[in-house]
Amino acid sequence: MAESLIRQENHGAVARLVMTGGANYNALSVQMLAALGQALDRIAADDSVRAVILAAEGKAFSAGHDLRQMQAARADADGGRAAYEELFADCAQVMQKIAALPQPVIAEVQGVATAAGCQLVASCDMAVAAEGVRFGVNGINIGLFCTTPMVALTRAIPPRAAFELLVTGEFMDAARARELGLVNRVVPAAELAESTMELAQLVASKLPSAVRLGKRGFREQQGLSLADAYQRGGAIMCENLMLPETDEGMAAFLEKRPPSWAN
Repeated sequence: MAESLIRQENHGAVARLVMTGGANYNALSVQMLAALGQALDRIAADDSVRAVILAAEGKAFSAGHDLRQMQAARADADGGRAAYEELFADCAQVMQKIAALPQPVIAEVQGVATAAGCQLVASCDMAVAAEGVRFGVNGINIGLFCTTPMVALTRAIPPRAAFELLVTGEFMDAARARELGLVNRVVPAAELAESTMELAQLVASKLPSAVRLGKRGFREQQGLSLADAYQRGGAIMCENLMLPETDEGMAAFLEKRPPSWAN
């Protein structure tokens, strides 16, 4: 069942993962998280994939965790605590898999992205949103502060803006999300898939080894002190410079010719 919740579409060097749980607003149920985790594991081991798009069918990108599933767990002997701990651990693992994935991941967002669905957008490396999309971490409206979505959100937008969303439960539109840095581009809904694919294809056209090193370095330096970040950045840049493809790229630039890289 989990596997049927994710459809993979291959477009050359771009893998487009589509959440197919539109009838349930692509809720991040136990099954959906398992499907996402399995798909990410497959892609991590596939060197032919250079960029990933995470998209969704239906009216929502994702409405967050499956509240019916969560409420049903209250009938367990422990009141649901073990089920909740497992759910949030699984969710955290999926979000961290996105960060650790060698390939850049671009969220293609339509409809709404709320709570853990907003967390999913914030966990991706980039995001393209359709005009009219709404984002929110609205758990506070039902008495639940979204502390796990908070982790990704506070790493994507300014902390004060994140706290306002978390404590008020209000929505923000795509334009505001772009202002804050949650999304990179806002496009007409009819152009969403095409615009996201264009961005992914552009990323996929770059030297894969450099992009993989770059994503790793970008993620690793976040949270380090300034001195440690420069040390880590310098080490990875040296590693990049030792690649024969990078040597060829520099030579080609100096000689005013296209680089001779294998596809």
